[in-house]
Amino acid sequence: MTISTSFKSGRLTVFLAGELDHHEARETLRSLEGLLDEYLPRDCALDLSGLSFMDSSGIALIVRLSRRVAEMGGRLWIENPARQPSRVLDASGIDRLVPVAITKL
Repeated sequence: MTISTSFKSGRLTVFLAGELDHHEARETLRSLEGLLDEYLPRDCALDLSGLSFMDSSGIALIVRLSRRVAEMGGRLWIENPARQPSRVLDASGIDRLVPVAITKL
C-alpha cells in the first residue's frame, strides 16, 4: 500500500495505491489518522484511483475515517474509485454515508 497526499486550502486529498485488504487495513488506518492529526483538514478526499483491490476491510476503514473526520468538524468523500473497489463500494451502499465522486475523466 502506498499513501501520498496533497493539502491545499484546508483540503487534504489522500491517494491510496495498491491493495487494501485485512492485512493492510490496520496500518493504513493508523497512517490516515496520523495525517488527520498532522493536517487538521476541513475537508478530506480519499482518492481510490490507484487502488487495484479492496475488500470489506476497506469499507470498515472508510467508515472509521468518516467518523474521525466528522468528529473534527470536517467532511470526507471518496473520489475516483477504480473498477474493483467501485464494485465493493456499490455493494456496500457506503454512498449513503460517504459521498462518492468521479472527478477524473
